[in-house]
Amino acid sequence: MSNSKLKKLTPVQQEYQKVAKRREPKRPVLLNSVRAFLVGGLICTLGQGIMQIMIRWGGFNEQTAGNPTVAILIFLSVVLTSFGVYDKIGQWAGAGSAVPVTGFANSMASAAIEHRSEGIVLGVGGSMFKLAGPVIVFGTVSAFFIALIRLLVKGG
Repeated sequence: MSNSKLKKLTPVQQEYQKVAKRREPKRPVLLNSVRAFLVGGLICTLGQGIMQIMIRWGGFNEQTAGNPTVAILIFLSVVLTSFGVYDKIGQWAGAGSAVPVTGFANSMASAAIEHRSEGIVLGVGGSMFKLAGPVIVFGTVSAFFIALIRLLVKGG
């Protein structure tokens, strides 16, 4: 708790905050970092393996293998989410399971599964796009500003 908020508390509340802070369990930052690194690395390695399979046996080249690889990773993430496996991976790995493609697919699928009882349009569709909307807007605005900066730097 910040010092400005701590000053607004009564002396009893301040003492309680101090006791609570002392009794708070220490977070295993190093262990959590290693877990995140391992799982994130495994997901990326899986993606690279899928891409190599697409190049070797799928008839794709390095430029065209990316899209089907991403589609397969999204599909695997959604399947694992629907069986509850991805959530367990996420609990163990923390941020490592939030590798952009699979983590976003997990978030979308989780929102759809959670709100399916409200119907397809308002429940599934509405909850998925509550999550996807800000991501799409941020991505579009970011791309605009990056393109604008590039245009100004390169001069046309």
